[in-house]
Amino acid sequence: MEEMEEELKCPVCGSFYREPIILPCSHNLCQACARNILVQTPESESPQSRRASGSGVSDYDYLDLDKMSLYSEADSGYGSYGGFASAPTTPCQKSPNGVRVFPPAMPPPATHLSPALAPVPRNSCITCPQCHRSLILDDRGLRGFPKNRVLEGVIDRYQQSKAAALKCQLCEKAPKEATVMCEQCDVFYCDPCRLRCHPPRGPLAKHRLVPPAQGRVSRRLSPRKVSTCTDHELENHSMYCVQCKMPVCYQCLEEGKHSSHEVKALGAMWKLHKSQLSQALNGLSDRAKEAKEFLVQLRNMVQQIQENSVEFEACLVAQCDALIDALNRRKAQLLARVNKEHEHKLKVVRDQISHCTVKLRQTTGLMEYCLEVIKENDPSGFLQISDALIRRVHLTEDQWGKGTLTPRMTTDFDLSLDNSPLLQSIHQLDFVQMKVQPRNCDALHFQNTKASSPVPATPILQLEECCTHNNSATLSWKQPPLSTVPAEGYILELDDGNGGQFREVYVGKETMCTVDGLHFNSTYNARIKAFNKTGVSQYSKTLVLQTSEDTDSEEQTLPFPVPSERLPLRRMSPFSSTLNLQPSFPGRSYFDFRSSPHQLSLHSSLQSLNAPGELSSSDLSS
Repeated sequence: MEEMEEELKCPVCGSFYREPIILPCSHNLCQACARNILVQTPESESPQSRRASGSGVSDYDYLDLDKMSLYSEADSGYGSYGGFASAPTTPCQKSPNGVRVFPPAMPPPATHLSPALAPVPRNSCITCPQCHRSLILDDRGLRGFPKNRVLEGVIDRYQQSKAAALKCQLCEKAPKEATVMCEQCDVFYCDPCRLRCHPPRGPLAKHRLVPPAQGRVSRRLSPRKVSTCTDHELENHSMYCVQCKMPVCYQCLEEGKHSSHEVKALGAMWKLHKSQLSQALNGLSDRAKEAKEFLVQLRNMVQQIQENSVEFEACLVAQCDALIDALNRRKAQLLARVNKEHEHKLKVVRDQISHCTVKLRQTTGLMEYCLEVIKENDPSGFLQISDALIRRVHLTEDQWGKGTLTPRMTTDFDLSLDNSPLLQSIHQLDFVQMKVQPRNCDALHFQNTKASSPVPATPILQLEECCTHNNSATLSWKQPPLSTVPAEGYILELDDGNGGQFREVYVGKETMCTVDGLHFNSTYNARIKAFNKTGVSQYSKTLVLQTSEDTDSEEQTLPFPVPSERLPLRRMSPFSSTLNLQPSFPGRSYFDFRSSPHQLSLHSSLQSLNAPGELSSSDLSS
């Protein structure tokens, strides 16, 4: 019931309808609000001038006026009567529910008559505040519009169910709470409106005024008034015009414009339209039920997205932490190497210092001894030892001249950290669009997701067609059977198996490639990916190739998978995820098939910092 409340409120005043009337566009307005939005039109567009000009269009035919609507949603609040002599433009306001509200063309009457029954200015025009269609009124004015008594009854029942306070039906602005109801006028009044519009004198003195609650009960118990014809106010509706889609009286059929139209019984059409409305409501009810279920699904998706986001963030943090740990471990290893080099340099320099110190002490002692010998005045004694001293001095001098005064170690560290592969891998570290159907989305959403990122599926290596022969390897692959996105080509990459970088050895449309020129008795890692105009797929699982030993004996190729009776005997752990087989005899090679996540290249880069030996481009050819 609460959702229905907006259907029961006037688009102009924003309150419940009071004496609603039906416009030709099927929208409703309060009688007082309809009078407030009347606008005078040029004299040339009056109904009389239209009839005088021979126009056969009805006074309430608004189809031609759609093209010259006075006000539209896109204007600035001012309008003119398009196509004719301009009328005074009038600024418009906003009603409580957001539609345009036009100020009254004339001040409201201060008589005891209802505003809707007061005289209407000649050549008046009314514009629907909802669809903005304009309509020129005829001599009947607002009385020419039928009253929506069904809407009145719905509002009464709704207010009774809500036990809402009854409002005055004659207040010009915000309606005040009603204090009395006139049973004869069937109108609720507040005290100011009762004194102004229903004074207790004259014929009105005989009217019975009751409290609003009692008036509501009496209105509900009293027989509902039968709607009368808008053209013949004393006649009740008795038939239904099929062409005009409106109830008519018998006088309309005899002398009115409906005389030549097809008519049907009012009761039969009432039941038929009720049945049609019920059928339409059944379809709308199904859509509303689907909408409720869809809203529940969307709310569940919000919760699931939040949970998945937390889970994904935790996984991302764990992966990044693992990379950081690997980098820290490599950092510790490199620092250990630097410390080892540091200790080695210090040891060499300290040993040289010790050696030079001892040598210098010996040299200094020899020099002092020779100086003392020179001071002696005994020629024969001096000559006995002079030759030996001269030889010792020359020998000592020669010892200082053979690189002894050159440092055995430099102060610089002849090490340079090669971090460019790691930085490149870090910069290339990104998310990959997975081609996996979401668990909590329907098939349509999955199709839309695939259409939004049509990258090729990951190729599958055909192990039964892969083999090695001597120092060459042949690899074969294919697209997944259920893949719907075609691949324009494939990229085969190979590394040296020692943690080196992968290098492209083949780019093309073929699904088989033979790589020659590999080293004998070596291990290589191979992987494949597909590409198209949108991007590249994920890498396939890594295939570890081991070439055969260099031998002159007759060689033959052994395909994969290898028969179990010809495999070398080896005990495998039940928890092992890698099968690594060595050749059982010269000339035969086997494969190692393992899972390779995307972080493998980054881990390889971490392990290859300062790692000697890389697979040169001259060693690979496609």
